[in-house]
Amino acid sequence: MAATTLAAALSLTLALTGCSAQRSKTVNTADRTIEPVAGCGEKSWTDPARLGADRSPARCGKGAPAPQRLKKPRELTIATSTLTAEYVAPLQIAVRKGEFKKEGLDVELKVLPTPEALPLLAKGEIDALWAAPEAAVVNGINGGFDIRWVAGNFSPAPSSRSGLWARVPKGEKPASIRLDGRRIGTLIGKGSVISYPMDKIIAEHGAEMKSMSFQQLGSSDVLSAFAGGGVDAAWLLDPVWRRVDGDERYAFLGGQPAGEPLGGALFGPSLLSDDVDAGVALLRGYIRTINTYFAGDYKKSAPFVSQLAKVLKQDAKVIKSVPSLRMDWEIRKGTTDRLQKSYRDAGVTEGKALPEERLVDRKLYAEAVGHKP
Repeated sequence: MAATTLAAALSLTLALTGCSAQRSKTVNTADRTIEPVAGCGEKSWTDPARLGADRSPARCGKGAPAPQRLKKPRELTIATSTLTAEYVAPLQIAVRKGEFKKEGLDVELKVLPTPEALPLLAKGEIDALWAAPEAAVVNGINGGFDIRWVAGNFSPAPSSRSGLWARVPKGEKPASIRLDGRRIGTLIGKGSVISYPMDKIIAEHGAEMKSMSFQQLGSSDVLSAFAGGGVDAAWLLDPVWRRVDGDERYAFLGGQPAGEPLGGALFGPSLLSDDVDAGVALLRGYIRTINTYFAGDYKKSAPFVSQLAKVLKQDAKVIKSVPSLRMDWEIRKGTTDRLQKSYRDAGVTEGKALPEERLVDRKLYAEAVGHKP
């Protein structure tokens, strides 16, 4: 969809939902008391500017931060586009293990596509969206939606090969494959956060996003189109890439940057300003779930893999076939700048890039672990 069409669609959505363009009333730390949190020391916060595969994600001790039950129980609705992807497993486990209940939260997980969920989030009709700062989110905030990215989700394990794969032409080596003019198959369009790593990878192989032909395919069609020659390259997710790994006809060109989450929790006014206590409580339960169940290589535990298989409705062998994700609640500095550049390169946003503070708010997860900015 062209940028002008996106902008027009957004304007219509704003008008229909009654959302007015205004600056966010996000968390003012001066109004909130941040106390040290037992079990969450120096390792519970990392410098947002630090990037790289060698960065250890923030961690508290097991069971920390401890629950701080709200004075009044609160029902919350979290929208997500899927309940079967591994990156939503901490939410599923938090519900199953009662980690949100300990905070006085009754959490409902609701499956909704991001385009449908965004206006509901901006109006406060749902409380949070487990997604990513995609082009639609950037356009929505630019148009007046009071939404912020408030917590990360994961980065891939260094051994993961989820990402862009290409067919190796005769006589070429993986490092010298040129992508200009090639056809790429993907589950998600150019407005997805994978545009950022893809933009970088494509440039390394002598091409630009605008020179590529993107073909959006169903989940069962990406691999078959790639293997059958219908597309020259494809973005393969877990565990699909295992099907071509080790085959000399295909080469892995790169994936999501190591140590840099590209999605997670998006909050609307309901938790950003109307009930910040509930927003902090939700992130506290989420962070505690990571520290308790997902702190390291969680797939080493066969019983836990069985639990994951049940909540994600997947085969335990399939879950075990790919490395554990590096669950990470923090947001890196500059990620939204890099995302916006890729969206402009792909032609799915327009206008000046938004500053990070219009898209990101780290204050709630800082409070949850007792970090004073």
